[in-house]
Amino acid sequence: MLTVLRLGENAYGVPIVDELERSGWRMSVATVYVALGGLEERGLVTSATGEPTSERGGRAKRFYRVTAKGIRQIRTFKNTLVQLWRDVPQLQ
Repeated sequence: MLTVLRLGENAYGVPIVDELERSGWRMSVATVYVALGGLEERGLVTSATGEPTSERGGRAKRFYRVTAKGIRQIRTFKNTLVQLWRDVPQLQ
């Protein structure tokens, strides 16, 4: 979800995979779409189909954005991680 937030209006399959790979995660576009589908089912992201483009052989891109529910979950997760870091003095 953070990658979708970072990419903003350009959050669709290939840029999401590229951004994840720059962060050290290796996964296929298919894996990303499966994960996005699960997030969408849970109401954490939404998607919309863009206009078909000639460079994609007339196929349209599916763009994603994080919902308000997703942002709330990201904040909760961040707060949990911050608290966990505080509880490990060796890492401070």
